[in-house]
Amino acid sequence: MKALAEASGLSIRYLVELENGRGNISVGRLGQVASALGVGLGALVDPPHTADARVARLSARLIGLDAASLDRVEAALDHVVPGDDAPRRVLALLGVRGAGKSTVGRAVADRLGQPFIELDGLIEERAGLALSDIFAIHGADYYRRVEHDALERFLALDSPAVLATGGSLVTHAESWALLRRSATTVWLRARARDLWARVLAQGDDRPMRRNPHAFAQLEALLAEREPLYQMAHRSVDTSAQPIGAVVEAVVRVVDGRAVGRPGAAAALSALD
Repeated sequence: MKALAEASGLSIRYLVELENGRGNISVGRLGQVASALGVGLGALVDPPHTADARVARLSARLIGLDAASLDRVEAALDHVVPGDDAPRRVLALLGVRGAGKSTVGRAVADRLGQPFIELDGLIEERAGLALSDIFAIHGADYYRRVEHDALERFLALDSPAVLATGGSLVTHAESWALLRRSATTVWLRARARDLWARVLAQGDDRPMRRNPHAFAQLEALLAEREPLYQMAHRSVDTSAQPIGAVVEAVVRVVDGRAVGRPGAAAALSALD
């Protein structure tokens, strides 16, 4: 009731009287209530159909949610009722380190005849510093601001490209929402042991040498980020698959053919 009062500009006391059938409301004020609830004026005065009443109740529950919560609701809804089908010219690959974003991204870009872009490179160019120096000198908050600015500028070009994103981008609600609105997002998912093996195969054993708990932390990181990655438009399982099969699956996303995607139940689990 407090949230409805704030959204409609009417007092809580007035709304209580109205709800209990004791208020005498004008058409203008009734319009304020309808607007705050996100429904048409007729929904408040006509005998409600069951579906209309449910929509009104759901709309009322959205009032007062913060931006991050609304992003999660919208992403979950997209899995049930498709939203804006306007063509997106950028294909964005997501996943933690070892997912294959750079390797797969370059191959997909070659197949599509499009440029391959790494968001980390755009961030370094924007900041005039290497990523390690950005964190060491300015910290994580500054990195997030530069990341968002670089992403926003790149997407504003509206030019076809394959974009490899940083693994933690999904944890920044504003940048993640911007990317989902402006690009076709594909999560390259894999099991923790496969990600670990790929990093070691690249000759990088620093995580193991410096931290004996690194693998357990990787598993925890995957579990923490999975609900966010599940908001991507599509997903491709890269575990135990040759690179050619993964590339083909990602290309099919662009072609609009069927490819595995997280179900509505998985998306809705992010709301719990």
